[in-house]
Amino acid sequence: MLAEIIAVGSELLTPFRQDTNSLFLTESLNGVGVTVAFKTIVGDREAHIAQAITVALGRCDLVFLMGGLGPTADDLTREAVAAALGIRLKRDGDVLAALYKRFAERRASMPSNNTRQAEILEGAEVLPNPHGTAPGQWLDIVFGGHRKLLVLLPGPPRELKPMMTEECLPRLREALPPRAIARRVLKIAMLGESDVDARIAPIYGRFSDVETTILAKPGEIEVHLLCSKAILEVAQGRVNELASRIEEEMEDAIYSSQGEALEEIVLYYLQMRGATLAVAESCTGGLLSERLTRVSGSSRAFQGGAVVYSNELKTQLADVPEELIEEHGAVSRDVAEALAHGVRRRASATIGVGITGIAGPSGGTEEKPVGTVYIGIADGKEQTVVERRFRGDRERIRYLATQQALDMLRRKLM
Repeated sequence: MLAEIIAVGSELLTPFRQDTNSLFLTESLNGVGVTVAFKTIVGDREAHIAQAITVALGRCDLVFLMGGLGPTADDLTREAVAAALGIRLKRDGDVLAALYKRFAERRASMPSNNTRQAEILEGAEVLPNPHGTAPGQWLDIVFGGHRKLLVLLPGPPRELKPMMTEECLPRLREALPPRAIARRVLKIAMLGESDVDARIAPIYGRFSDVETTILAKPGEIEVHLLCSKAILEVAQGRVNELASRIEEEMEDAIYSSQGEALEEIVLYYLQMRGATLAVAESCTGGLLSERLTRVSGSSRAFQGGAVVYSNELKTQLADVPEELIEEHGAVSRDVAEALAHGVRRRASATIGVGITGIAGPSGGTEEKPVGTVYIGIADGKEQTVVERRFRGDRERIRYLATQQALDMLRRKLM
């Protein structure tokens, strides 16, 4: 079963308002085995809304409209549906009475334009809205010779979410054939999208019943696997089989197969090894510490960190010799290694991490351009230092430096 979600509202076509309702609807629909194939945003023009509805009904089994059910002149969803389907709107006495009662209970007079919210599409079932004045509407229709479901929901999340959960999902479970969706997310750090796809495309290409999506994020690739079957166990089995084959190909490049964040995996390994961690950060300004402490229970393995932005604090808090900084520069392989050793000793931690670099946009040189970062890891027995040249703005460089550090830690602990 394929669904389309249409978000109605000119404000959603500006930089100031974002559609978040569709994320909730997608999750809800996936839970009953429905795949969302399209999402559309359309402004408050009746002709445009009607056109979007016609297109959606032509390509999907279910269409959900969000918004445009209010009392004002620009709330045109009801009229647009009537125009698209060639049906009438009629004023529902029960809905109108409920509106008057709602305002009376608040000891307020109802504005005349609220009566528009009692206009119900011919053949529609009213979906009650105890959290607002706009009722939803449920239409089971034939369009183009095929059965379709068209659902009108209010736009405010506090009204839409309970209506979807309490009114729509029970109806969908009754109306639709049994269907279940299984999914897995595999996460890979510090590899390129094209490199990953080149290695796994021959594998997922043999699984035509599993939808594979590759998403690129800064310092990370996500491989989303989704399968829809009549029985959940069958769908999950297909997803797990594909995930297993991808894991065999990518080996330790995959750091998570259940959606965990990289910092969660690092802390898991630290606790499993009975190890502790301390960090000394220069160009990342505490971002690595922030990511680690974002995880509940991180204090069991993370001792703490120091933001050693100035050369003086590199010496005072991480015991980096002044002459080392003078000889090699604050942004250097030697200083990164010294930071890792120094903070580990100061915190009495098992492992120390040192990061120093040039996040930009200024400060770069021909020898060490913006994006140059050195990351050191030391455990008292051995040390590892890498030099990376990251591209992007200041925030991206800082984030990639922490991502590289976490992946180095993961691989060391493995």
